Amino acid sequence: MPETLTIIDNRTGKQYEIPVQDGTIRATDLRQIKAAPDEFGMMTYDPAFMNTAACRSSITFIDGDKGVLLYRGYPIEQLAERSDFIETAYLILFGELPDAVQLEQWNRQVTLHTMLHTNIAKLMEGFRHDAHPMGMFISTVGALSTFYPDAKDIFSEESRRLQTVRLIAKMPSIAAYAFRHSIGRPFNLPDNDLSYAGNFLNMLFKMTELKYKAHPVLERALDVLFILHADHEQNCSTSTMRNIGSSHADPYSSLAGAAAALYGPLHGGANEAVLRMLGEIGSINNVPAFIKRVKAGDGRLMGFGHRVYKSYDPRAKIIKRIADLVFEVTGKNPFLEIALELERIALQDDYFVTRKLYPNVDFYSGLIYQAMGFPVDMFPVLFAIPRTAGWIAQWEEMLLDGDQKIARPRQIYVGQAKRDYVPREKRK
Repeated sequence: MPETLTIIDNRTGKQYEIPVQDGTIRATDLRQIKAAPDEFGMMTYDPAFMNTAACRSSITFIDGDKGVLLYRGYPIEQLAERSDFIETAYLILFGELPDAVQLEQWNRQVTLHTMLHTNIAKLMEGFRHDAHPMGMFISTVGALSTFYPDAKDIFSEESRRLQTVRLIAKMPSIAAYAFRHSIGRPFNLPDNDLSYAGNFLNMLFKMTELKYKAHPVLERALDVLFILHADHEQNCSTSTMRNIGSSHADPYSSLAGAAAALYGPLHGGANEAVLRMLGEIGSINNVPAFIKRVKAGDGRLMGFGHRVYKSYDPRAKIIKRIADLVFEVTGKNPFLEIALELERIALQDDYFVTRKLYPNVDFYSGLIYQAMGFPVDMFPVLFAIPRTAGWIAQWEEMLLDGDQKIARPRQIYVGQAKRDYVPREKRK
């Protein structure tokens, strides 16, 4: 017997049987509940989509209470330990881990598309020297749609595959150019002999040496950070990617919008906010006083708590281990002791424990990026590079989902009732 939810309307006495599937009801089924035939029907009111499922997805699973994160069924801990980003991107995009031949072909395809069109380089040279790298990144990704008009053929599987390869390949190149432009240095060309993460570091930091070789610990650390940021279910930027894509916009335009959503300090800029907080605290001796102010409502403990996770963010556990390895190479970040003391106190304090405020992925990632030589304004760009894999996978899943239509939320109108226009000379 099908599972249903029985709703009794006390206004009319009518009873409704609403089908339940996958633990949810369809919001449109509520429209049959109306007091009069000419009513629109019942709607749900859900600001910020706190309890609304807008899609069915097979890409990423999160159990926030248990601290579980799976990509296509694989635990994030296993992928971070055994995989690399280019393999994880394949998994997220195509649903299965590649065999040896598939991985070699995929890696080769991405490698051969890392070069930027010379006109793209000229476009980026037009930005001011002090332009924010994320602003340059967003603008350049949007401009790619004019360089690849074939991307508009979104229902061609062959075209989608080509744009996917281009986007995965060119995101590090765009990011590296934005970084080099901001520090007044010439752009380094990609090196096809290097790994995905190694080539990115080459484009960022190569100086006059004939062949750049990143420190293996730092290269691996960046690769793991890319894996951890590759997708995270229906967050702000991912839902933006889906919403824009629902109008059948090309993937470059959709991704530029997703990156713009990521730009915000509540999303991709959160780890920068952690560093600012640690800088304001200044010393490990000031931590107790800061905690006291937070508990009194005078300030926020940045990098703690998450909309989804109500236990320790599994990505934060991995990043904490990576941080130890990175600091052995770079030396300790001066903020590390403050961060460790904040975590120690917060995890023992009932105020934070009862509110389930645990460290999230942003708490340590900024410390690692800073130790590796990245300025804070590069942090959201570093987030956008790996998240491109998740955005494209989510965009394509939305595109091929027969349930999806152009996104168009309803509203509850609270403005003026109908009224007549008043001539200007008669207005009071």
